Amino acid sequence: MKYLPDIYKKNIFDINYLKLKDKGIKCLIFDLDNTLALIDSTKVEDKVKELIAKLKKEFLIIIVSNSPKKRVSLFGKDLDVDYYPFALKPNIRTLKKIKSKYKLESSSIAIIGDQFITDMGYGYKGKITKIYVDPLATKDLKITNINRYLEDKIMNKYNKNNLFKKGNYYE
Repeated sequence: MKYLPDIYKKNIFDINYLKLKDKGIKCLIFDLDNTLALIDSTKVEDKVKELIAKLKKEFLIIIVSNSPKKRVSLFGKDLDVDYYPFALKPNIRTLKKIKSKYKLESSSIAIIGDQFITDMGYGYKGKITKIYVDPLATKDLKITNINRYLEDKIMNKYNKNNLFKKGNYYE
């Protein structure tokens, strides 16, 4: 059950952040591509900027992405948040750096992302809260297509066992 999300919402705007705060979450790690922005987008949408600005009052916000620095830094700088490009998720080396730098426990961190293999795998390995959101679009990076294929197999297995069904949101 390592890829099974703790919370599943349609998008980042549907997450109950107050509940997360009440559970002791202090740091929100956001994936970038198809979570915060479309893969071919080069700027932050206003509604995302507004949400992140609001969340920064209550949480430490960090972007952790497998994308290159050139891309991730655009969003990190625009949102004025810490960011870790080329993170090689589900490898948790960046999570170890974040925990050390900000003196955080795993129990106070949540990952929000649109992929089972990379994002939910990162959360599982790091023993942090896993929040899955539907991808913003069906267009993905070529390398992501491999993960999506594997993700479909995992989702089908979870669906057969009544553990997860695409579109059945929960928290």
